Amino acid sequence: MLDKEELRSIVAQVLDVDTAEITDDVRFVDDLEVDSLLALEIVVVLEKKYGVKLPESELRQIVTLQSAYDLLAGKLQAV
Repeated sequence: MLDKEELRSIVAQVLDVDTAEITDDVRFVDDLEVDSLLALEIVVVLEKKYGVKLPESELRQIVTLQSAYDLLAGKLQAV
């Protein structure tokens, strides 16, 4: 089962920020200045942690913690 707080912690760790900065709707690129390499690192960590594959076509959907959660939840239900 996907836990949003665990997901928040993982993203905060990759970005080296406090978990309080990772609100459900903070935008990774616009608000946290995440570049493409950091975004890719987040995706790789999430793929390994949750055992899913996120196709490149879906990566642009991951703009906030909530969007990442929704995408992962859908992938995990499909498994």
